Amino acid sequence: MSHSTKYLRPFLFIFPFALSAQPLPTLVDEALLHNREVLAAQKKYEAARQRPSQENSLPDPMLSLGYASNGAPYPGAGLGRDVTSNAGIMISQELPFPGKRQLRSEIASKEASAEYEQYLAVRLNVSARLKQAYHELHHANAAIDFVHRYQELLQNILRISEVRYSVGRAAQQDIFKAQTQFAIFQTQLVRYEQERDSKEIEINAILNRPQRGHIDVSGDVPPAEFTAKLDDLLAHARTHAPMLAREQKMIERNDLASALARRNLYPDYTVSGGYFNQGSMPPMWQFRVDFKLPAYFRTKQNAEITEKAFSATEARHNYEAAAVTIQSQIRQTYTLAATAHKLMDLYQKSVVPGAQLALESSMAGYQTGALDFLSLFSNFMNVVEYELMYHEEVMQFQVAMARLEEMTGMPL
Repeated sequence: MSHSTKYLRPFLFIFPFALSAQPLPTLVDEALLHNREVLAAQKKYEAARQRPSQENSLPDPMLSLGYASNGAPYPGAGLGRDVTSNAGIMISQELPFPGKRQLRSEIASKEASAEYEQYLAVRLNVSARLKQAYHELHHANAAIDFVHRYQELLQNILRISEVRYSVGRAAQQDIFKAQTQFAIFQTQLVRYEQERDSKEIEINAILNRPQRGHIDVSGDVPPAEFTAKLDDLLAHARTHAPMLAREQKMIERNDLASALARRNLYPDYTVSGGYFNQGSMPPMWQFRVDFKLPAYFRTKQNAEITEKAFSATEARHNYEAAAVTIQSQIRQTYTLAATAHKLMDLYQKSVVPGAQLALESSMAGYQTGALDFLSLFSNFMNVVEYELMYHEEVMQFQVAMARLEEMTGMPL
C-alpha cells in the first residue's frame, strides 16, 4: 500500500455510529403508538362511531302527569262530581316520517368512515414526517463524521506541506490555504451539528418523548429499491389514498343529506295516549296523533333541498381538486426520487471512485514533487464535495420515498 493510500482509504464511506442505534421501523411503531396527533385522530374517529346508533334511535318519549279541578285549584277538587275534573297520565312519542331515521344513521356512518380515513391520513403523515426527519438526521450525522475525517486528512496534507515548505519545495500560501480550509470545515461542523440537534428535537416531538433525548440512528441506511412505476402509484392513490377516500365518503354523505332534505317535505308526527281517573265516574282514555305540517316548505324545506344539492356538488369538486393535487404531487415527487436515484448511481459508481483515484494519485505526486499543491487541493475538495453530494442525494431519495408513501398509501 502506498503512503498516500494509507492516508486516504480510512476516510471514505465509513459511518461508525453507536451500536445502540434505534431502527427506523421501531421508531415508526413508537410514533404511531404514542404520537398525540394520532391519538387525537383515533379518539375523534371512535367518537364518530357512536353517532349512527344515536341518529337511528327514536326521540325520547314524553311522560305527562297532571290534573284538572273544578271549584278549587288544588288536586282532586271536583273529582267524581264534575265530568271535567280528573287526574291522569299521558305518554307521547314523536315519530319521524318513515326513512328519516335510517338516512340520518347512514349520514352519521359516512361521517364516521370519513373520520377513519382522516385517522389513516394522520398516521401516514406522522410516519412520513418521522422518516424524513430520521433520514435528515442520518445525513447530518454522516456529514459530521465526514467533516471530521476530512479534517484529519487535511491535517496529513498540511503536515506534508509543512515538511516540503521547510526544505523550500512548497510555498507558504499552500499552508495558509490548507489552514483556511480547516477553519471552513469547522464552520460546516457547526451547521451540521445545529441540523442534527434540530432533527433530534423534531423526532422527540413526533415520538412524544421528553426533549433533549439523544436519537441514535443506524449507521447503515441503504437506499430502498426504486422499482415502483408511476402509473402504479397513481392508480393505487386513486383507490387507497386516505385523503381521496375521505373526500369520496363526503360525497356519499352529502348525497344522503340531499335525500334526507327531500324527505323532510313529509311530516313528522307524534303519537300520544293517556289515562284519566275521574273518581266515582268511569275513567277517561285519550289517544291522538299530532302532525307537524311543512307549511313553510317554500322558504324552509325547498331552501334546504337546494342547500344540500349545492353541498353535494361542492363535495364532488373537493374530490376532483384533491385528486388533481395528489396526482400532481405524486408526479413531482416521483421525478425527484427518480432523479436522486440516478444521481446516487452516478456518484457511487463513477464520480466518487474517480475522484478518489485522482486524489490518491495526486497525494503520491505531491509527495514526490511531481504535482503542485493547487492540483492536490483541487482533487481533495472534489472528493469532499462529491461524497457529501452523494449522501445528500441518498437523503433526498429517502425523503421522496417517504412522501410517496404518505400520498399513495402504498408501502415502498
